[in-house]
Amino acid sequence: MKIAIVEDDISMRRSIEIALKEFKEFEVVAFMNAVQALKKLDSTYDLIVTDINMPKMDGLEFIKKVDFKCDFIVITGNASLNKAVESLRLGVKDFLTKPFEVETLVEAIKRTAEFSKIQAENERRYEGKERRIGKEDIREDKVERRRQGSDRRKRFYGESKPLLKILNVLRKVALTNASVMLLGESGVGKELFAREVHDKSPRFADPFIPINMAAIPDNLLESELFGYEKGAFTDATAMKKGYFETANKGTLFLDEIGEMPLALQAKLLRVLQEHEIYRVGGTKAIKIDVRIVSATNANIKQKIADKVFREDLYYRLNTIPVNIPPLRHRKDEIEDIVCEYLFKVCRKYDFEYKSFSKDAMKALLDYEWPGNIRELLSVVERAIILSEEDVIYESDLFLEGRKSQKSIGDLEKELIIELLKDSGNDFDKSADKLGISLAKLEKKIDKYNIEV
Repeated sequence: MKIAIVEDDISMRRSIEIALKEFKEFEVVAFMNAVQALKKLDSTYDLIVTDINMPKMDGLEFIKKVDFKCDFIVITGNASLNKAVESLRLGVKDFLTKPFEVETLVEAIKRTAEFSKIQAENERRYEGKERRIGKEDIREDKVERRRQGSDRRKRFYGESKPLLKILNVLRKVALTNASVMLLGESGVGKELFAREVHDKSPRFADPFIPINMAAIPDNLLESELFGYEKGAFTDATAMKKGYFETANKGTLFLDEIGEMPLALQAKLLRVLQEHEIYRVGGTKAIKIDVRIVSATNANIKQKIADKVFREDLYYRLNTIPVNIPPLRHRKDEIEDIVCEYLFKVCRKYDFEYKSFSKDAMKALLDYEWPGNIRELLSVVERAIILSEEDVIYESDLFLEGRKSQKSIGDLEKELIIELLKDSGNDFDKSADKLGISLAKLEKKIDKYNIEV
C-alpha cells in the first residue's frame, strides 16, 4: 500500500513516517506541504494522510486538487468543526485529531484499505453487466460516478459536534452489515441518516427502500413487505414483489418500527434469522440479502414492557443504536440549514432570492424547535411565501405564538392546521409535507377535532 504523508510540522511528519515504515505492507513517502505533494503525487498512491492547516495551501483545497482516485485520511490539531464536516463531504474516510497514538492512525489506514477493497470487489463483480436499480437501467461503468456522487452529495448542513460525532459513527458502521436502529424525536431527519449509512456502505449502488410502518394499513403491511403470489387474495391478479425483494442487495429502512403490528413482528424476526421470505400465498422460500436500518421516536423499552413489541426482535434490530439529538441540541446547524432551504424554496416558487434579517435569524436560533427540522423547514417556507419584501423579518416568522410550552400533540395539531391553510385544504399535499399517509392525516384531523 503506497501512502503519502503531507504535513508541514517536521516532527509530526518524521514521527508518522518512521512509525509507518515499521510496517512492511506500507510504502511511505512524506511531503512538507501540499504544493510540493501536488507536483510529485500520481495515481500509484493508494492513500494520502494530510494535515488541514498548512501554509501555501490548506488540506481541503489540496484534496480538491488531487486529480486521481485515492483515499484520504485527515489529521489536524486545531481545525474548526466546519472544516471537519467539509472533509467528510469530500469523501475523506477518517478524521483524526492531534495528538493521537500511531496505533490509531494504523487502525484508520487498515480500515480505509478494507473499505476500498470491498468497493473494488463490488465494482469488479458487476463490470460490463447491466442491472436495474429502482426504475433506472444503468451500466456498471457508471457505478464509480455514482459512488463519487454519493461521497460528495451534500445531505447535512452546519457544524454541530453531535452531527460530526454521528456521521463518524455511521461511516464506521456502514462498512459492516450490522443492523442499525436510529432513535430520536419526530422530525430530526432519521431517514437522511439512514441514507448516509447506505451511501457509505458497499451496498451504495443497490436500492435504498424507505418504508414508513405507520403509513401502511395493518392489513396490507405483510403483502407490501413480502409481496404476494397470483391468487393469494381476491385482488391479487398477478404476482407482486414486496419491499424485501425490491431492496435485495441493498438497504431497507423501516421507519416508525415501533408501530409494526405484533403479529407481523414474529415474521420479520424469522426473516432476519433465516435471510429468506415467503410471499403471501406462496410456499417457496426466497433468499434475500438486505441490510436493515430501522428508526423510531417511540419508547421501545416501554412497548416491550407493555408486551406490544417483541424483545427478541428489538435486540436483532438494535445491534448498533444511534441516538439522533433534537435540533435544540444542534443549533450550530440551523443557520446553514435555513440558508440552503431558503435557496431551494425561492427556486421552487420562482421567487426573487430573499434573505433573513439579523433579528429573524437570531429568533430562529433562539427558538427551541420542539418539532425539530421538520418544524424549522415549515416555518422557513411559510415565511418566504408570506413575506412581502426581499428581506424576511422576525415578524414574518410568527414564532411568538410558538414560544409557550406545548406538548407534541399541540404542536402537531398546529402544524396540521398551518399546512391545511397554506395548501388550501389540499389533504394530499399536507400529508406529503408531514411524511404520512392520507389515511393517517385524516385520523389525526379527527383526533384533534380540526375543523376544515
